[in-house]
Amino acid sequence: MKILLSVILAFTTALSQKPRARDIGVQFDGTPGKYNAITDVKGVEVGHSTIISGSGKNVLGKGPIRTGVTAIFPRGKKFNPVYANWYSLNGNGEMTGTTWITESGFLETPIMITNTNSVGVVRDAVLKWFVDTNWYGDDQWWYTYPVVGETYDGFLNDIYGFHVQEKHVYEAINNAKPGRVVEGNVGGGTGMLTLGFKGGIGTASRKVKIDKKNYTVGVLVQSNFGSKKNLTISGVPVGKELKDTLNLEFNAPPSNRRQEGDGSIIVIVATDAPLLPHQLKRIAHRIPIGIGLVGGRGSNGSGDIFLTFSTANPKAFNRKNTRPIITFPNDRITPLFEATAQAVEESIINAMIAAETMDGINNNKAYALPHDRLVEVLKKYNRAK
Repeated sequence: MKILLSVILAFTTALSQKPRARDIGVQFDGTPGKYNAITDVKGVEVGHSTIISGSGKNVLGKGPIRTGVTAIFPRGKKFNPVYANWYSLNGNGEMTGTTWITESGFLETPIMITNTNSVGVVRDAVLKWFVDTNWYGDDQWWYTYPVVGETYDGFLNDIYGFHVQEKHVYEAINNAKPGRVVEGNVGGGTGMLTLGFKGGIGTASRKVKIDKKNYTVGVLVQSNFGSKKNLTISGVPVGKELKDTLNLEFNAPPSNRRQEGDGSIIVIVATDAPLLPHQLKRIAHRIPIGIGLVGGRGSNGSGDIFLTFSTANPKAFNRKNTRPIITFPNDRITPLFEATAQAVEESIINAMIAAETMDGINNNKAYALPHDRLVEVLKKYNRAK
C-alpha cells in the first residue's frame, strides 16, 4: 500500500509540474543540480505570495491585480548572515539594504522581490516579522536593513492601487522552503514581461568540480526586461523568427516614457563555494553575460540589479571575536564564473517557458512563449534535442 501511495503521489506531482526549458528540448551548457534551482545550494529556501484578481478596465485601487511577493532565505529562517555583495548593470530600479552589504560584506536578512511600488510596504513588513519572530534572538542589535528588490508590472497590474499588504509578505515568508521552486506567473514575477512575451520567476543551477571538490551555483531571477527582436535561445534568433507571433497587446498602456527594451531584471546568485565579498562582486559582474546570451542589452530604462551570496563559512559573522574562515583561490574561480552565466541564461528561459498567457488592466495581454513554435525554430537551426 505504501509503495502504491508513493507511486500515485509521484505521478500526481509530475502532472502538476510545468514543463521547463530542458523538458521541451532546449539545450544548455553545464550540469544542473537535483532541482536545477537556487535551492540546490543547501540551506536556501524560496517562497511566493501571488495576488491575481479581477479583469477588464483598470479601476485605481480595485484592479485588475497581477502582482505578488517572493522571499529567499540564504540559510533558512534563522539569523545567520552570509558573505554577500551586489552589482547594478543599469540602475533604473531599486534594491534596499545594499549600502550596508557594501560596507559590511554581509547579508543579514532574507531577500524579498516585489513590484516597484510595493518596496516600502514589503520592507516594513519584514521588519515587523523580525519583531514578531524574534529574528535576532539574544543578539543585541539596533539597526537592520531588509533587502527588497523590484521590477515594474504596471502594464498588467494596477500598480498604483498598492495591493501588496503585510499579509502577503508574511505568506511569502511562511511559504519559503527548500526543494522545487515554482516558476512563471508567481510571486513578485506574477505580472512581468520578458523579451516580448510573458516573463516572471525562473531558476536554475550548476554543479562545478574544482580541484576534486564539488560546488553548486544557484540562480533565481525576476525577469521583466528586453525587446522581442533580441530574444535569443541556444544561440538562435528566436525573437526575429517569431516577430509576427503573439505580440504584446497594449490597449491602454500607462502614460510614461517607456521605450522598447526597457524593463528590469533582479538576479540572485547563491553558491556554497567559500567566496569572500570581493569575490562575490566578481561573480555579480558575470551575471550580465548570461542576460546578454538571452538578448538583454541593459537599456536606459532598465533596472538590472544583482545580489550574490555564499553559504560557506557559517560561523564567519561575529560582533566581538576574530574567526578563522576558509578562502577560495582567485586562480580557481573561473569555472564559477562560467556556471553563473550558464545558470542565469537558463533561469530566464525557464521563467518564459513556465509563464502562461495573462491579461491584465484594460485587457492588456502578454502571451506565453509558444513551446511548439519555439521547438520548430530551434530545430530549423539544429539546436533542439
